Amino acid sequence: MPSDSELVELEARREQLREQYLTPTVDRPASNGRGIHHAALICSDVEQTIAFYQGLLGFPLVELVENRDYAGSSHLFFDVGNRTLLGFFDFPGLGLEPGIEAIGGVQHIAISIERSTWVRLQARLQEAGVAYVGPDQGIPESMYLRDPDGIGIELLSDPLMYFGGHQLDE
Repeated sequence: MPSDSELVELEARREQLREQYLTPTVDRPASNGRGIHHAALICSDVEQTIAFYQGLLGFPLVELVENRDYAGSSHLFFDVGNRTLLGFFDFPGLGLEPGIEAIGGVQHIAISIERSTWVRLQARLQEAGVAYVGPDQGIPESMYLRDPDGIGIELLSDPLMYFGGHQLDE
């Protein structure tokens, strides 16, 4: 944990970076991207992954095919809304180890959920005994949980492009 003086220095550095790189919304050019098509993750068990993402969280499975790059491996996609997919591969026979939080890794994936659905999912998680951190710990808009393979998922009741109390695209 950084010391108080280090925290002051880090905030000063963030302010310098904001001044140098953060363009006001009215002057900001449009992005070259159309959005994230899909994130590709690795699962240990296809059926367990389907049960979690489709069965528990309610993200419909929309495709399940053989991985074109690795014979015997499955490639599956879940619809997480706004024409965005969450994809998974399994790699049977490779003996892959569980992932760790590390530089270059995925810390978590935040998925925006309508507030009424978010409340229903919170009840469903509690009913299923799935541990999460969120509203009861002072984060009223978020639930942080782990999928069966330890992938960090944030279920966020904020709308898209909203962060820190304001819309980032207005």
